[in-house]
Amino acid sequence: MSATEPRTTPVPTSDHPVAGASGSPLYWLFRDTWSVTKRNLRHYVRQPRLLVFSTIQPVMFVLLFSFVFDGVVGVALDGFSYIDFLLPGILIHSSAFRTTQTAVGLAEDLERGVVDRFRSMPMARSAVLSGRTMADLVRSLAVLGLMIVVGYMIGFRFNQGVLAAIGAIAVVALFGYALSWIFTYIAMVVPGAEAVQAAGFVAIFPLVFASSVFVPVATMPSWLATIVSYNPVTLGADAARVLSIGYLPEAYDSAWEPIAWIIAVSAAIMAVFIPMSVNRYRRMT
Repeated sequence: MSATEPRTTPVPTSDHPVAGASGSPLYWLFRDTWSVTKRNLRHYVRQPRLLVFSTIQPVMFVLLFSFVFDGVVGVALDGFSYIDFLLPGILIHSSAFRTTQTAVGLAEDLERGVVDRFRSMPMARSAVLSGRTMADLVRSLAVLGLMIVVGYMIGFRFNQGVLAAIGAIAVVALFGYALSWIFTYIAMVVPGAEAVQAAGFVAIFPLVFASSVFVPVATMPSWLATIVSYNPVTLGADAARVLSIGYLPEAYDSAWEPIAWIIAVSAAIMAVFIPMSVNRYRRMT
């Protein structure tokens, strides 16, 4: 299904696409979500400049931070190399920042009238939003894979086993997917793609840089360390490090603690912002 297909059936009043159509509402939701996901992925692939620059930036972060901060931060890591400490944090950093592109892409679709065309079609209402977030999740996973390859080239290693490595990537992807729903909501309440981009940057910048992504919390002033330790980005970075290299800050009693926290935080974000986003979308004119 593309955004240019003409409407051939009446617009439904519920999330079920067509009254009397065969299949359950859940079936239609998955089918329409997959259709919108494919549309967004095709749109992304057809923009080679966006594809190149969106992959170069996170790779530059891996290379620049690993060499710039290695001599300063590495001495405080007590047996861990800085690249091993840095890469799981950079994965969280990249996943978090990429969620702002969810908001920008959705805002651009709203401005161009693409979303209005989707709304005129016999499709599940929430599929437009879930398709957007799923497409951005696929793109994020591709970038994460590239960053891990670059990390391996400069010395990073997963040392907790294959399953733990998969778990680390899953934790990063889950957190990024949860954040994408926050920015989906922002895109529908802030008018204009440029304003959405600015709002997204203001929201995500302090969360990422006031976290343990680049440096251990123990190296920060006590007042800042207290704030940073409750930052969801810090929880995500700590969980990814536990699963990737076995690095556990002293603040935790168990290796499962940061993992449980980030899963709980991600689930809470989705529980709040998915219904809010879908309801906002349904009420848009």
